[in-house]
Amino acid sequence: MKGLLFKWLLVTELLFSFHLTDIMAVYANEEPLINESRQLPIALIQDDQEKDMPDQQPVDLRILQQRYPDIFFLQGPTDQKRVALTFDDGPDPRFSNDVLDVLKQYNVPATFFVLGSKATANPEIVKRMQNEGHVIGNHSYSHPNLVEEADLDTLEQEVTRTEDALNGIIGYRTKLFRPPYGFLYNELVEKLRDMNYYVIGWSVDSLDWQEEPPEVIASNVLDIIHPGAIILMHDGAESDGDRTNTIKSLHQIIPTLQEQGYEFVTIPELLNIPFKK
Repeated sequence: MKGLLFKWLLVTELLFSFHLTDIMAVYANEEPLINESRQLPIALIQDDQEKDMPDQQPVDLRILQQRYPDIFFLQGPTDQKRVALTFDDGPDPRFSNDVLDVLKQYNVPATFFVLGSKATANPEIVKRMQNEGHVIGNHSYSHPNLVEEADLDTLEQEVTRTEDALNGIIGYRTKLFRPPYGFLYNELVEKLRDMNYYVIGWSVDSLDWQEEPPEVIASNVLDIIHPGAIILMHDGAESDGDRTNTIKSLHQIIPTLQEQGYEFVTIPELLNIPFKK
């Protein structure tokens, strides 16, 4: 009898110990949840503060084109085998003249979106662009991130300063603008519209700024070319940049597309829009 009672007491003690352990485990597991729930209102407050001070973000160019179809262009009509070569960030005395030599060799017109600061420093190259039948567009004065600046006055100053500089060199005020990095949002586009500009994007990106071999740059273009394409390339670079492979790739891109029956035209020809104010 005593043995049976001892066994019963032992089982009872063991069961109580297991139950106590479970309770402690439950509370231990609940503690982070309690802490997290206490922090949630702080997170909500921080989120509300961020909403009160929003950071502008670039809007996808395709969305902007849909919102502003009368002034925002990514490509031309697709019913004709015509394409437009465009070059950004020049004039650059290290590379622009070589690009112009290649274009002259193949009798191809292009559109150059130039920086006002570089145009002021190299007016003779801009004049050569114009004299050889190319069209000049505005690419801002100092290549700022206009979305990061989030300031309409900065946009106006950058664009107007470049417009004035170009007018003094080529004798007309351009209507064509390409944003640095392709970064814009609604209000910036509307400001450009008020300033009597067309905004020109692209549909084929050569990615030549990555400075891959010429064959890669050419493939980036030729693999996705289409009628009405606006092709993005660069004749200018930062001080440590190199556009040599861009120049070499043109010797592959241009004759290949000509053999395929494509005609090279300027942006105003492709889009049937004026380029002078």
